[in-house]
Amino acid sequence: PDACLHYHQIPTVVFSHPPIGTVGYTEPDAVAKFGLSNVKVYTSSFVNLFYSMLAPEDKPKTAMKLICVGKEETVVGMHVAGMGADEMIQGFGVAVKMGAYKSDLDNIVAIHPTASEEFVTMAPWGKIQDRITLPFGTARPPPTMLE
Repeated sequence: PDACLHYHQIPTVVFSHPPIGTVGYTEPDAVAKFGLSNVKVYTSSFVNLFYSMLAPEDKPKTAMKLICVGKEETVVGMHVAGMGADEMIQGFGVAVKMGAYKSDLDNIVAIHPTASEEFVTMAPWGKIQDRITLPFGTARPPPTMLE
């Protein structure tokens, strides 16, 4: 009787070309709810290996965004646009619903080569990620392994 549905935690997919998957708060919604200083946004963009044999100008990119809040970096939003987005967002929806921390994702051994590994290898541990993007596009270099 006390159970209720949290609509922002429902994984949603747009079956477009490329597909788009989303679960949790968007960046503007997270900033509005938790405050700018409490939100950290991680982003990544890469070419899916499926397209490796295409000419460089024909290779579509996959884009991912991870929205975290608070000192513990609770994951409150995950968004992806690109090949496989429709398949990977369901599993990550469980992580958002369960209140996973960014450190929980960091501690997963990535399945390689997959597109979804990008969500668990984003900075500071990721090799492909070249920056952490703070809200509204203010970029800074990722911390080093020693920080």
